[in-house]
Amino acid sequence: MTTEPIHIARTTIAIRPDQSRVLIRPFNPGDKQRTHGIVMRILSLPEDQVAVLLDEVLARFSTRHQNIGDFFLDRFEHIRNLLSLDGNWSQPRKLLIGSYFVSEFSLESAALFNPSIVPHPDQTGVPANGLRFVLSLRATGEGHLSSITFRTGMIHPDGRIEIMTAAGCLSEPRQIPNRLYERTLFERKLHELGVSSDFTRRALNRLGDTFNLEELRSRVDEELRSPTAPDVEQGNRNAAELIWRLADSNYQVQFRPDQDLSERIIFPASPSQRNGIEDARFVCFQKDDGTSVYYATFTAYDGRVVMPELMETSDFLQFRFITLNGPAAQNKGMALFPRKVNGLYAMLSRLDNENLYLVLSDNVHFWYEPKLILAPAFPWEMVQIGNCGSPIETDAGWLVLSHGVGPMRQYSIGAFLLDKDDPAKVIGRLRNPLLQPTEHERSGYVPNVVYTCGALVHRGQLILPYAYADHATGFATVALDEVLGAMQ
Repeated sequence: MTTEPIHIARTTIAIRPDQSRVLIRPFNPGDKQRTHGIVMRILSLPEDQVAVLLDEVLARFSTRHQNIGDFFLDRFEHIRNLLSLDGNWSQPRKLLIGSYFVSEFSLESAALFNPSIVPHPDQTGVPANGLRFVLSLRATGEGHLSSITFRTGMIHPDGRIEIMTAAGCLSEPRQIPNRLYERTLFERKLHELGVSSDFTRRALNRLGDTFNLEELRSRVDEELRSPTAPDVEQGNRNAAELIWRLADSNYQVQFRPDQDLSERIIFPASPSQRNGIEDARFVCFQKDDGTSVYYATFTAYDGRVVMPELMETSDFLQFRFITLNGPAAQNKGMALFPRKVNGLYAMLSRLDNENLYLVLSDNVHFWYEPKLILAPAFPWEMVQIGNCGSPIETDAGWLVLSHGVGPMRQYSIGAFLLDKDDPAKVIGRLRNPLLQPTEHERSGYVPNVVYTCGALVHRGQLILPYAYADHATGFATVALDEVLGAMQ
């Protein structure tokens, strides 16, 4: 046992928010009446003026967004359907109308922080003893709205860390139509939400073992049309709304393969994410057959309720979003182990906002019976503790980076060790923080905070990306043996 300070080294890397990185988003100016008025004013313009105005818009914005004309046309079609408009208009006029119903959102205008790091799925061309990685970041913009953005980087054979320059044009993925749902899983999730009733059972019993969104809508609409008493009818409509909410919260999206990873933005898309996607904890998960998949637990926020959710990808092109259910799927900071332990999925959780729990499950979607494993003990963590990403498997046990909140609400990063075969057993713990804010890291969006959503070990070094002051992101490295040797 050693009481010597750990020699953690900060690098010169600083990933700061860039206000020029903007995403094109739908703009809704108000109700249908106001929207109709805007369209009518554009329709009153002479054709030669339409062409001039469109050229000005394209000259100003087309270099900032790929395929901007396609977006304008999509918005035009949306507005035409919304207002039930009839007319045979020129392509420039359609594009111009669409341009009035989009706007730019500065993705990182406030902060770029809370990083998570995993090995890149493509290691082609990487030199021996090097590693290409994917870095996910929480980007926060206007209105404190958070989304997920990515960077790629390299750990070179000599240990040097390099972050690749981010591309300039950002875009969201397209939602994959006709997504399939498993009836058994859907029923189980409705039961967890307290929505099970004769109405839901009748609707779902008319579906096959798998079904798509249109089939679900058709069966639910049929049940809603069945004659019932007024109070029963209202209850059925409430249940139908929750069915749609659940269906909309489980979806898949696809990016274009020609897009650089740094151009791909995971923006809030479901009702549960309306006010932000926060603090994704990515992990490269080894499946029973030896193949790998990337999971990320994240916090979805709808403006009132905080909910942990899960996303899944194998290539960072196609993402599947999945709701998490069960009494242990609460609050922030759930982090999945990188493989099953004794045949079960394992998750760290902080469901009471103060202590750390272990949860085991036979299904990655459902989490029950949390077991308390760690509580605040030292002055730097007496307000609360939580995990800082998924556990890292080492020969000595499961290394978990933690965060602790102390006086003046200062966040520090610590670490503890879990038994490899029985992760409910804490076998080591740092008495002092591994990382605390330095003087130049104290000031920012939220002062006196260092935080991470995931690290990795490469050739005996713990590679630790971390956010400071909830504003920007840096990197630190430390010998794994030194961290393990300091455990008490």
